[in-house]
Amino acid sequence: MSTDVTAKSPAPAPPGRDGSDPGAGLLRLMLDGLRRNMRQYGMLIALGLIVLLFAAWSGGDLLLPRNVSNLVLQNSYILLLAIGMMLVIIAGHIDLSVGSLTAFVGAMSAVLMVDHDVAWPLAVVLCLALGALAGSAQGFFVAYLGIPSFIVTLAGMLVFRGLTEIVLKGQTLGPLPRDLQKIANGFLPEVGPHTNYHNLTLLLGFALIAFVVYQEVRDRRRQREFALDVPPARLFALKLVALVSAVLVVTLLLASHKGAPIVLLILGVLVVGFGYVMRNAVVGRHIYAIGGNLPAAKLSGVKDRKVTFLVFLNMGMLAALAGLVYAARFNAASPKSGLGFELEAIAASFIGGASMSGGVGTVLGAIIGGLVLGVLNNGMNLVGIGTDWQQVIKGLVLLAAVGFDVWNKRRVGS
Repeated sequence: MSTDVTAKSPAPAPPGRDGSDPGAGLLRLMLDGLRRNMRQYGMLIALGLIVLLFAAWSGGDLLLPRNVSNLVLQNSYILLLAIGMMLVIIAGHIDLSVGSLTAFVGAMSAVLMVDHDVAWPLAVVLCLALGALAGSAQGFFVAYLGIPSFIVTLAGMLVFRGLTEIVLKGQTLGPLPRDLQKIANGFLPEVGPHTNYHNLTLLLGFALIAFVVYQEVRDRRRQREFALDVPPARLFALKLVALVSAVLVVTLLLASHKGAPIVLLILGVLVVGFGYVMRNAVVGRHIYAIGGNLPAAKLSGVKDRKVTFLVFLNMGMLAALAGLVYAARFNAASPKSGLGFELEAIAASFIGGASMSGGVGTVLGAIIGGLVLGVLNNGMNLVGIGTDWQQVIKGLVLLAAVGFDVWNKRRVGS
């Protein structure tokens, strides 16, 4: 008896390890990585698309060096508020009083410097202390008396708006000292040899690029050490190229005008400082913990009341800083200052990736969300869209951002 065994020689495999096209496999890998990190990259991509849209629609006016500088100056106080608001939302709370507190601190600064001839550095310190006091008072009611933050800050919104009217007696007060105005409207001084670019701005831009690359590589290495999920190497490289390109373009645009605004330097220091605190410091991890799961955080020994108190104190100080910047930019304090600022800051935080339930968000995300709103405002003004439709469009953008967050949670859960 014989058996007929037919041996088939295997066909030569295509270039891919599994017989697939390596180009298509790489594309799938990058798309999978993008889907897994959609919360992190979604708003960056949206910001880039919005910039390209309005740059083309406005005939390039959006990316003119002067307009880029104005974009920073016009949105500086909203970005300051968004940083503090992001921390408040991560902790699972909300602050509706920041717009009114901004107006009140601006009014007090004008009264001190104009009516009482207080030196502006001392007035700045006193106003920051006033903001910290106001924030700590609200934090006490929320953290230690257990009153919901919505109610406490709603009351604060009414109180500070009324105090602003009382302090200013319903009138605009100014002008403010020129040195204070430079904080909101001034630019870094020119140093070094005469070139077609602002040398100090170029130096700071290149330093920022080096810091961004170092920070991204360091974070990726730490995530791998702790066996955490990291994006594919090619996607990570693409992200680095995009970040470096964006920083380089903004640097060149600013350096070709008057240089970097002073308030941009203040924002940069705050973003780096608060970003480090939220990523590495104990208090930052505790803020995420109480917002993500308060009962578990309490069982883990987190002092939730103290952390909540500090979050509102910090919000008060940033609101005071925003009030000083706003008053300095317009060279006066007005009873109508700060109207709607709290809504802009809350919208920037949610557009930047904050979660309604707390425990999720980044400081950089708040800045990205604020820039999305700023570019929308600036771009729509450049192309002649009326303020009525601007409100509609911004509302739809906010709804889309929160809807995306809900959809992303359900997708990850399933």
